[in-house]
Amino acid sequence: MMKKEKISKAKSPETVKKRKKAKDELHESDELFRNFMENAPDGVFICDFNGTFLYGNRRSEKIIGYSREELIGKNLLESNLLTEKGLKKALQWLHENMKGNPTGPDEIELISKEGRIIPVEIHTSVVQHMGQETILAFVRDITQRKKSEEMIRQGEEKYRTILESFQEGYFEVDLKGNFTFCNDSMSRIIGYSKEELLGMNYRVYEDEETRKIIYQEFNKVYTTGEPCKGFDHPYINKDGIKTYVETSVILQKDSSGKPTGFKGMVRDITERKEVERKLMNSEEKFRMLAESCSFGIGMHQGDRWIYANRAAEDISGYTQEELFSMHFWDFVHPDYQEMVKQNAYNRQMGKILPRDYDFKIIAKNGTEKWVNLTGNHIKYEDKPTAVVSVTDITERKHAEEKLQQTLESLRKAVVTTVQVLVSAIETRDTYTAGHQSRSANLACAIAIEMGLAQEKIEGIQMAGIIHDIGKLSIPGEILSKSTKLKEIEFSLIKQHSRSGYEMLKNVESPWPLAEIVYQHHERMNGTGYPRNLKGDEILMESRILAVADVIEAMASHRPYRPTLGIEAALDEIEKNKGILYDDAVVNACLRLFREKGYQLK
Repeated sequence: MMKKEKISKAKSPETVKKRKKAKDELHESDELFRNFMENAPDGVFICDFNGTFLYGNRRSEKIIGYSREELIGKNLLESNLLTEKGLKKALQWLHENMKGNPTGPDEIELISKEGRIIPVEIHTSVVQHMGQETILAFVRDITQRKKSEEMIRQGEEKYRTILESFQEGYFEVDLKGNFTFCNDSMSRIIGYSKEELLGMNYRVYEDEETRKIIYQEFNKVYTTGEPCKGFDHPYINKDGIKTYVETSVILQKDSSGKPTGFKGMVRDITERKEVERKLMNSEEKFRMLAESCSFGIGMHQGDRWIYANRAAEDISGYTQEELFSMHFWDFVHPDYQEMVKQNAYNRQMGKILPRDYDFKIIAKNGTEKWVNLTGNHIKYEDKPTAVVSVTDITERKHAEEKLQQTLESLRKAVVTTVQVLVSAIETRDTYTAGHQSRSANLACAIAIEMGLAQEKIEGIQMAGIIHDIGKLSIPGEILSKSTKLKEIEFSLIKQHSRSGYEMLKNVESPWPLAEIVYQHHERMNGTGYPRNLKGDEILMESRILAVADVIEAMASHRPYRPTLGIEAALDEIEKNKGILYDDAVVNACLRLFREKGYQLK
């Protein structure tokens, strides 16, 4: 009777159900583990203690150019994957790991399948794989970081160079969605060359569902005029692979405020999407991988930490036990605590936020550090749980500060050069110097009234106070002549724009000073001088300066005539609005004088 009872229990539906659930959970755990490995943001290699490759993930193929089929079975020490210096380091790593000592972070150079030298950062540790002890290596391609370091050392690179060095893709499209410009990163992300992208419509590489998403976001920007700070969407690259990007967009307008297209930034978030989608539920395997990561990984429920890996300990300076007794934001810098709290609350409430953001922390030893945090909310043990990854970006922030200081030094050098030129003008002709100063002040006021960017306003100020620098090449007796100029004398006067351009064209500047000076006597209908430019051929800065120049000249005393008065000057630009002078500029100038009481000074 007892035997029958045991058999009955073994076959009970409840027992079968529990076994099936356990089997399903084990399968799911293994599947999540494999997915995590496959979609890790760094290359993951596994090799035996002889240096023979047993495994490589998807990212590893991209780093070294070999497929996994080519890589598995290849010996690290006998292949051509390492430079001579890298081979010596690899032998050291194998020796250390055989003794059970993890290594890294360390930097070496790998040789790709194409023979390209790739600088990488490597961490190694010993793990169990297929029933044997093996070496697990996390490999991060630091090519971009090395390029960024080189860019910082060259600090005086121009803005275009900085744009091309961005990790994110930059693009410009017309209102129909055809590419008119993109940087190298955009080309790399999409998979098409710059030549192929220019003129291509975004619909070519988007499926129907994605086209609708993009159209809705771009149309919202077009109708509201408000920028879109970032939306996620898939796309299909040139090789037909579906990946994911985060796109930010703003509306482009011409000088009259009419929309002409869109420009924005694109960030490849494919790996992040895959990691988020396939986040492991297996705590044991999750911890093993997390402990091997070079960036901090933590989990918190409410405002309390429930997990932190070794990298998180290294970044914060606190042990796991100390972190578990702390609030999430206890070591956040006071200047950023409110922001971090608000972001955590909003994310918990399901609000859409940027995927990552930067802030400062104060480590246990009092050191201030910059970190980048990426977060996601999951269900863990039936409780809402935040999983965050934290990367120490202090060095990058310091590099950015150095770059900004270099650019600021360049800006100050230009200002100093301009001040020297103004002094030279004042020494020779105090009248011309006063005219330039008043014209510059008015031009800046017009630019502010039009809502131009601060950078353009600064350029107008610099160009305005030296726009007649070319008159240094004109005989003083002509400049100060009290009677009407002869035709040949006036022709000499008209050369001052070109002379000013020649004096300024080699001056390194964040602004097109030489061109602004060159064009300030051009007119919208092409009747100006010296090149008879018209319409959009004339810089907006020059159109503004042209109006300010006329107003100041007519309203001020000249050697050959008394002042004509401000009303005569305003009548002149109003009468020739849209003919000689830009509509928007004239309207802004008239508002300043007639509605806001502006006075020349």
